[in-house]
Amino acid sequence: MIYRELGKTGLKVSEIGMGCEGFGEENCAMTKKLFDTAQEAGVNYFDLYTSNPAVREAVGEALRGRREKFIAQSHICSVWQNGQYKRTRKLSEAKAGFEESLKQLQTDYIDVGTIHYCDALDDWQEIVSGGILDYARELKAAGKIRHIGLSSHNPQVALKAVESGAIEVLMFSVNPCYDLLPASEDVEQLWAPENYEANLTNMDPDRQRLYETCQRLGVGITVMKCFGGGDLLDAQLSPAGVALTPNQCIHYALSRPGVVCVLAGAHSVEQLKQSISYEEATDAEKDYALTFASFPKISWQGHCVYCSHCAPCVKKIDIASVTKFLHLAEAQKTIPETVREHYAILKHHAGECIQCGVCETRCPFGVNIRENMRKAKNLFGY
Repeated sequence: MIYRELGKTGLKVSEIGMGCEGFGEENCAMTKKLFDTAQEAGVNYFDLYTSNPAVREAVGEALRGRREKFIAQSHICSVWQNGQYKRTRKLSEAKAGFEESLKQLQTDYIDVGTIHYCDALDDWQEIVSGGILDYARELKAAGKIRHIGLSSHNPQVALKAVESGAIEVLMFSVNPCYDLLPASEDVEQLWAPENYEANLTNMDPDRQRLYETCQRLGVGITVMKCFGGGDLLDAQLSPAGVALTPNQCIHYALSRPGVVCVLAGAHSVEQLKQSISYEEATDAEKDYALTFASFPKISWQGHCVYCSHCAPCVKKIDIASVTKFLHLAEAQKTIPETVREHYAILKHHAGECIQCGVCETRCPFGVNIRENMRKAKNLFGY
């Protein structure tokens, strides 16, 4: 298992994590089975957005005797009332729900306390001014949460929260179909078929800006909906009209700037093992570029997706990394220190490019790689 730094939190998390969708299977007996499988494979991160008390109690039992082996991302403002889930911004409900969750989970702290499901700008303002953010800060000061997170599907809202400096971790929906759509306060627009009827070209700029800003500011992204609720794995259901494999979906997400961990949903041990097997997959099994190029209504023409099909470079330049650092710097109209440092430690730099153009013959998306290398040389100075 590969571990990544979760932004600036100091936590080292497995790049494959667990979503909680399957914890309730078999009357919650599946929970322990999934945690056993995760521990054996080195998975140390999980998300718990659900407020279902039966699921929370099952997670508490599964964590008994091994709490320190897992990093818990659990949600503030996800509560259980009248036998059903409710998202709340009422401070008294959020406080009662969180304290109840600690008892159910048999723990006295949560590693990442995630403010639940914020997809509207006025909702973010309510979180800031209505006491929820202050409550999260109080919990952190008291040691009941170690770090403050936020979950969102809207890149404009998420960017506002990230730029505020208030959050350290962002849980966000990342996959190659959702990434094409403009921001919306209605999460259902992400999978509405009519939004994919017209030809879509390249990543939505708000999403690109969000990922790059998280990378620059050290806010770690944990990914939900990597498989689009399973739709991307089925050609009949996928908005792209072509089925992707779990390895391709995971690799796409992990290749985005700022992304640290994919929270893979699993309704069985076999499904979790399938996601974990990404760690042993070959480069060919992870490769998504040629499949993307076959999408009938979606095009990344001229847009680098960091797939590395351009490799190998005759001068051994890591073209995908150079391009990613170029994009990060261009987005800020300056060179952030972290980007400059990461560029500096590359073994070979854009200035070594001999403009032979062989890389461009391999690119499935017609990217002008030689021009990118010229830009990078001029920007970084070598």
